[in-house]
Amino acid sequence: MSASTTARRARPAKTGAGHGRSRPHYGTHIFLTVMAVMWMIPLGWALFTALRPKADTDKYGYFSLGGAFNFDNFAQAWTQGGFPRYFMNSLIITVPTIILVLLCSSMMAFAVSRVNWKFNITLLIMFTAGNLLPPQVLATPLFEMFKLIQLPYWFSDSGSLLNTYISVIIANTAFQIGFCTFVLSNYMKALSADLTEAALVDGAGIWRQYVSIIMPLCRPAIAALATLELIFIYNDYFWPLLFIQSGDRLPVTTAINNLQGTFLSNYNLLAAGATITVIPTLVIYLALQRQFVAGLTLGSSKG
Repeated sequence: MSASTTARRARPAKTGAGHGRSRPHYGTHIFLTVMAVMWMIPLGWALFTALRPKADTDKYGYFSLGGAFNFDNFAQAWTQGGFPRYFMNSLIITVPTIILVLLCSSMMAFAVSRVNWKFNITLLIMFTAGNLLPPQVLATPLFEMFKLIQLPYWFSDSGSLLNTYISVIIANTAFQIGFCTFVLSNYMKALSADLTEAALVDGAGIWRQYVSIIMPLCRPAIAALATLELIFIYNDYFWPLLFIQSGDRLPVTTAINNLQGTFLSNYNLLAAGATITVIPTLVIYLALQRQFVAGLTLGSSKG
């Protein structure tokens, strides 16, 4: 009798909320499913339209399943739109911009989060406040400023920063540094202060702490920011259209303009061109999805 009583007492107590099991969040799942479907409808509709010849959509209508399905619109858009050249222009603009943004923002985030000095909070507020200013407000001042900066003609055929890749790189870098500094500074503040203190005792300077200790620990956050910045800069349409006048230097987001007719628009061809521009960012996001999600969810739970 005493042994059975002791065994019953030794059993763990049952928790009130489903015996320790988490309750299913049906509302959250339904909301996320609906939002995912809403986001996928435009992409799916563009792909569906791009796979149909224009003659079939004119005959049966866009809201129909009649006619053939092929990749002729993609081949025509690739050659007519000049996508190989425009993809190279986007690569020339996007890659240096991402490197500069992550380098400058990581150094600034290290300065305001890991170093105790007088103006660290003030500078962080200034960098963050810069994101609240619409880019269109600075369009005219930046255009006039770049026009007045004199450069040799062997470097710029306009004699200024206008009509160069550098102008777009500078504008995108300046407008993206604030956001990345804010994210990285918060991430660096969550790291233990004992790491840099131990390195300082061992004789490591500020640069050594930044390169050898903090930056390796920030790889998930940097991977997430690199993915976001790639999408932001690659899809940017405003700054290249403002600063670049030569059509052969425009990024791929403007290549769709070459598919526009003078009096008639082939929407099937335009849908194929739009789908082609989406493919690089979609592939890169899927390739870096694990690092992207890990960088966003780090620090969301404790214990």
